[in-house]
Amino acid sequence: MLNRVNIAVPQAATLRYAEADYTVLAPGTHVVCAITGDNIPLDELKYWSFARQEAYVDVEASVEAERKAGRLA
Repeated sequence: MLNRVNIAVPQAATLRYAEADYTVLAPGTHVVCAITGDNIPLDELKYWSFARQEAYVDVEASVEAERKAGRLA
């Protein structure tokens, strides 16, 4: 989304996560980490769970999500 002077306005995207990629359902500049709440620019998104349909800012957040889901001790 652009404002009146054609500057991108930060807006969360809506994605459908698959095992190895994702589909953009609603455009935006970033997604929000399910664990930390940090914004993740789409071009930096590397970690997500397709089962939970969540994005993670880094591997540590991904592991924490697995712990919270009871999949890790």
